[in-house]
Amino acid sequence: MGQQSLIYSFVARGTVVLAEYTQFTGNFTTIANQCLQKIPASNNKFTYNCDRHTFNYLVEDGYNESVGRQLPIAFLERIKDDFKKRYGGGKADTAVAHSLNKDFGSLNGVKR
Repeated sequence: MGQQSLIYSFVARGTVVLAEYTQFTGNFTTIANQCLQKIPASNNKFTYNCDRHTFNYLVEDGYNESVGRQLPIAFLERIKDDFKKRYGGGKADTAVAHSLNKDFGSLNGVKR
């Protein structure tokens, strides 16, 4: 089996995507957002399979982190911790949709 890579990731407050990252094109952004509309707001971890992709969600304190393709929950925990450090103190609480995209790629280990 070949190495699996990060296809798409995002952080949302409720159902509002604050930051997202991808280097690919495809319908996974639509599917991930459709799933986002359906997942409970309670703190939990979820995995959905759709259209040959696996979407993993980590929900904590009303924030949702998601990555596609069977990446471990540990990665989501790291993204969550890095996101809180960078955008904590209320910045994420008042951010509008997609306003935090600029630096989000670096949270995913991608240099821009």
